[in-house]
Amino acid sequence: MLLFLISLFSSLLLISPACLLWQFLKNCRSFSTAQFTGHSPSMPTKASNAARKEETAVEAAAENSIILDLPELALELILEKLSPAALLSMASVCSSLRCRCRSDHLWGRHMNQKWRRVIGEESERFMSKEESFKHKGWMNSVPSCICPLSWIKSKYFGGWRSASPSLRFDSTMSCYLALESGKFWFPAQVYNREGHAGYKLSCYDAQLRYDRRSDTFFARYPPHGRKPAKFEEGIEWDRVRASPVNTCPHDLHVSNCLSDLRPGDHFEIQWRKNKEFPYGWWYGVVGHLESCDGDESHCRCHENDTVILEFRQYMPGSIWRQAIINRKDHREKGNELDGFYGGIRKLHSKEEISMWTRLWPDEILE
Repeated sequence: MLLFLISLFSSLLLISPACLLWQFLKNCRSFSTAQFTGHSPSMPTKASNAARKEETAVEAAAENSIILDLPELALELILEKLSPAALLSMASVCSSLRCRCRSDHLWGRHMNQKWRRVIGEESERFMSKEESFKHKGWMNSVPSCICPLSWIKSKYFGGWRSASPSLRFDSTMSCYLALESGKFWFPAQVYNREGHAGYKLSCYDAQLRYDRRSDTFFARYPPHGRKPAKFEEGIEWDRVRASPVNTCPHDLHVSNCLSDLRPGDHFEIQWRKNKEFPYGWWYGVVGHLESCDGDESHCRCHENDTVILEFRQYMPGSIWRQAIINRKDHREKGNELDGFYGGIRKLHSKEEISMWTRLWPDEILE
């Protein structure tokens, strides 16, 4: 029997693990029902006892090594190929699989694939401290496509304290389901805030929640001075990123790259309209000094204390086209008319740079 199961599961891995494994378990139910109830699979059972007998048969099948006697590696490989919905469904088979199917190892892969780009370390710390996350009320809103078996919410989560004291609401599975539910707000940053042309190459901090129906995000931006908080809906995934720094949007970022800046380097710099507003991050490229002809073989701009910051999305002559800083004595600089420039971070990642260039406006801004 065991050799047959190993061979069967090896072939399942080449086809559709989630569907075929579930079909296999259904067959196990029929086999187990015959073994433990004294009926053949084709013989009718009383309707009033069908659900109870089915659950009992599956539990008994697992306890009698029909499923769990598979080699550890074979079972683990199959579980790793299951979708989040399939993992939750598999949790209904027996208590042993229930523990396996909520492990951080299995859910970590799904978390990384879908959420890692928009959930950073700051968001994870925020989630662990969020009071609403410590309660199970958000489970009432878990979508049916993610939690297809109604008993999972009542039996698996509702009675977890007595049945499964090891279940943690800061587990990877809990984080994933909280985010999918759309009831949980998390900190992130949004490119091109509110779709304004002037904000095309900027990125602002916000609180976001997921809208499963449209597969987009709803953003809540912090108040700007005395102005109330603003909201935006329908934000696509490619406009959201995890914050690359741990700096509060109202705090000046410590610039540790100034000595390395040279013409052609890509950077982000903090900018805000006035000192009551939070900073946003704006994209630019380091330019050449006016005294330099731009010839790389003769350029000595990187040896000068003065650094030219260019925002080439604006036309030459625009007040927003250029800013000048001192690399040895940089602090917040500006005024109420042009705004205030803050900390700088140099971009090294090709992925980050390509994201900004993809957002480049179709026309040069004034």
